Amino acid sequence: MCSGSCAKCLGITLIPLAVLCTLANILLFFPGGEVINNNEHITDEVWYFGGMLGSGVLMIFPALVFLGLKNNDCCGCCGNESCGKRFAMFTSIIFATVGLLGAGYCFIVSAVALNRGPKCNDDSKWQYPFENGNYLSNTTMWALCKSPENIIPWNLTLFSLLLIMSGIQVVLCAIQVVNGLIGTICGDCTCCGCCGVNQP
Repeated sequence: MCSGSCAKCLGITLIPLAVLCTLANILLFFPGGEVINNNEHITDEVWYFGGMLGSGVLMIFPALVFLGLKNNDCCGCCGNESCGKRFAMFTSIIFATVGLLGAGYCFIVSAVALNRGPKCNDDSKWQYPFENGNYLSNTTMWALCKSPENIIPWNLTLFSLLLIMSGIQVVLCAIQVVNGLIGTICGDCTCCGCCGVNQP
């Protein structure tokens, strides 16, 4: 597959993932699907905006760059037809790295949140009643959280989705780093062959 076409496919995949991560992060501000009057009762990791910033906003820029690579003008610089395409592919590596950092940030925040568990009311005060992910394999411990209702499956589902989607984004951005290196070295097949050999 040509490097530009590959990048376009990656960009098309990254955009819906970024939107879904943003929505998941927004839903986490409503523990158990309820509106909380006191913001201090919201799990700390939600305020780190892993889904909105890391896998959301920061992922939109690489996705748009990847989408534009397929339509990038092959006419380059200094009389070299492949120069413009190669520079564009090199630029995509930088944006892919930004995407890697953003998705990696979301992945780490989600993993920490899953391990720590949600903040909830145990009838005495709002706190984190779990530690080291012990609630993940022992559902009977979920009874420790009295409110908000269904806070544990709510957080578990949304942070798990963020973990999975950000992991996919990491893989896709890593693929583009490799694809960008190939495109930078060999150019795009629609412009020229490998290492500057023009195709008929």
